[in-house]
Amino acid sequence: MSSSITDVAGISVGHFTDGRRPTGCTVVLVPRGAVAAVDVRGAAPGTRETDLLAPQNLVEHVHGVLLAGGSAFGLDAATGVMRWLEEQGAGLEVGPARIPIVPAAVLFDLPLGDQRIRPDAAAGYAACQAASRKAPGEGNVGAGAGAVIGKIFGFDRAMKGGIGSAAVAVDGVTVGAIIACNALGDVIDPDTAQVIAGARTADGRALLDTRRALLRGETPKPILAGSNTTIGVIATDAVLTKVQAGRLATQGHDGLARAINPAHTLSDGDTLFALATGDSGKSLGMMTLGAMAAEACALAVVRAIRAARGLSVGDLHLPAAGELS
Repeated sequence: MSSSITDVAGISVGHFTDGRRPTGCTVVLVPRGAVAAVDVRGAAPGTRETDLLAPQNLVEHVHGVLLAGGSAFGLDAATGVMRWLEEQGAGLEVGPARIPIVPAAVLFDLPLGDQRIRPDAAAGYAACQAASRKAPGEGNVGAGAGAVIGKIFGFDRAMKGGIGSAAVAVDGVTVGAIIACNALGDVIDPDTAQVIAGARTADGRALLDTRRALLRGETPKPILAGSNTTIGVIATDAVLTKVQAGRLATQGHDGLARAINPAHTLSDGDTLFALATGDSGKSLGMMTLGAMAAEACALAVVRAIRAARGLSVGDLHLPAAGELS
């Protein structure tokens, strides 16, 4: 059985995929609450409730994290996650009310199909209803349904992105990640350093290798700011403080940089959340945990792309990894 973020005790994951066009959302649920932090490295993020995760701010625990398509419109899906959690009695107790804390990040998938169709509160609620401890679906589902990678030399030379998950366990502690990859750049297998998907050659029949193309002076096409993003959640059952969770999110970005090239560009909104449930009752120390987080993120990116399937929308065909000759 393959590893995933749901190997982490206390974590469940649910997808909603909209059949009317390729879009959707993914929720990571921790109704009992988890210490949380965030690290935003892209220059064009679309987020909600990230300021409260700063180490100097009061709130330490969240009850769910939403990843969604639909660009900024998709942030509305977090309202449905809040409603579902409220019905379960989960949330921060504030006087007479319990307020579920649900940070969110979105990716840009509006070019595929009718952009008026995007995740809303009902979609977020449906993702919660579908959540379980089972390994989540990968590829063209949830927040990865409309993900596209390798757009740096034009959308018509891009390939299908997706969502993937992986986990690493050391000495009774688990770190897992779920990543929706809608990157501007290529996806690289860190073990072989080979491009597995991304920008294609002008005839569309082979992989270009964006890094080498840029270094030999090929000019990228003008890129719409915010139209690319890799978003995800890292979770661990280690006992962490809020500051340590922030460092886990930071080191998770090392995994993105190993598996995506280029990463963290002006046109990406790369955002990683970190959750610590503490269910293992121990910590391995941040050196080991950081290495585990980077590894889980890199593996999850590769799995997202290997699980993705080719997609045709109108006259556009976005091939999947392995589809090219």
